[in-house]
Amino acid sequence: MSDADIKRQAALASIFASALLTIGKLVAGLLSGSLALLSEAVHGLLDTGATILTFFAVQAADKPADDEHHYGHAKIEAVAALAETGLLIVLAIGVIVEAVRRLMTPSLEHVDANWLTFAVLIVSIVVDVVRWRSLDAIAKRTKSDALAADALHFSSDFVASGLVLAGLLATRFGVAQGDSLAAVGVALFIGIAGYRLGRRTIDTLVDAAPAGLSERLRRTVESVPGVVDIEVLRLRPAGPQVIGELSIAVPRTMPLEKVFTVKQRVIAAIAEDMPEVDLTVTANPRALDDESVLERVLLIAARRRLPVHHVTIQDVGGKKSISLDVELDAHMSHGAAHELASSLETAISEELGSDVEIETHIEPLEVDELSGRDLAPERTREIKKVLVSGALNGGIISDVHHVRARDTDAGIVVNYHCRVDPALSVHAVHEAVDVLDRHLRAEVTDVVRVVGHADPLHGAP
Repeated sequence: MSDADIKRQAALASIFASALLTIGKLVAGLLSGSLALLSEAVHGLLDTGATILTFFAVQAADKPADDEHHYGHAKIEAVAALAETGLLIVLAIGVIVEAVRRLMTPSLEHVDANWLTFAVLIVSIVVDVVRWRSLDAIAKRTKSDALAADALHFSSDFVASGLVLAGLLATRFGVAQGDSLAAVGVALFIGIAGYRLGRRTIDTLVDAAPAGLSERLRRTVESVPGVVDIEVLRLRPAGPQVIGELSIAVPRTMPLEKVFTVKQRVIAAIAEDMPEVDLTVTANPRALDDESVLERVLLIAARRRLPVHHVTIQDVGGKKSISLDVELDAHMSHGAAHELASSLETAISEELGSDVEIETHIEPLEVDELSGRDLAPERTREIKKVLVSGALNGGIISDVHHVRARDTDAGIVVNYHCRVDPALSVHAVHEAVDVLDRHLRAEVTDVVRVVGHADPLHGAP
């Protein structure tokens, strides 16, 4: 059975329970002349009307969101609860006025506490306790403001009936104004219950975040790796849910794919710790104090979708000097390519300061796929011999293998693997491979591109 069905059944049962108890208290109150019991009967009559209101509010609150109510109809329950609060306050004031009038005019006090009166009160207390516990459990499960208001009504009825019973017992044993004093107690209790309900309902209507939830959310979100800070956190209750907005800060150097992963982890962490919370999560880039110059340069180039490599950063007499290779379409005119390179230099200067020296080297980028054909095996073997002889002369590279040579419209493209000492630095290996590449292109002039992949030498110390 769904939560909506459970709420409707609970509200319907409350209507019948309130109506039957009200009739019993009204009859007993009229027969006994007890103001406290008549106050309880009027209270019950108002409760019956309130439970009917709750029933319709629960039905309306479960309607889905529409074009006019983008966040659904859950707050209809809070409006119903506010109406019930007003009824409680009015009842409390009316009972106090009548009780004070009787206390000031003792002749008005005439109570006949018979067995029917006590029977009605005892049955009422039992029913109130059962309904209170049942409604309270359902309200907590479904996060229903209207059912919570109903549960509070039945709990107040339970205490109020106890006060009436005590007042009638006092009257029975000779305390003339016991019933009026009990009526004052009932009125005060109803007023306190109304205040508590009203405060909770108003918090819901003015979108007050549940106490302590913001702190819990912050701890959960900040524990997710990649979250630098929480910039915005807005929460508002909406029936059984808490909805809102969350804006987090992430490093601006973080790739978009990683940003998406961080957002998904935040959503998953919230769902695991607080399943009733549904937030719209956004991520904003933030410049961090510990960003390196290299990270900032690569970020600027990535924003312009310009591939760069071989970024060299120097400190010359306290002044930064940056040089880099930027790859541009090989078929682009040099004038257009120079303009793009200059715009990249300007962007870097704006980011790092005008006193930074920036130089770019333009390299051709083949943006179109080349149609390739494997060279004849004997030609590939000749190219491998050239690579092996060049490696022997260098002394760093060994075991040239997996050589592939393809003929393309632009020329021959060669790919190969080799092995090097894993203890060597990246710079040293790159220089050795570069020397071997230049050696091959000098010996085989129709080779236009060489890609050498260096694997660690197994068994090296």
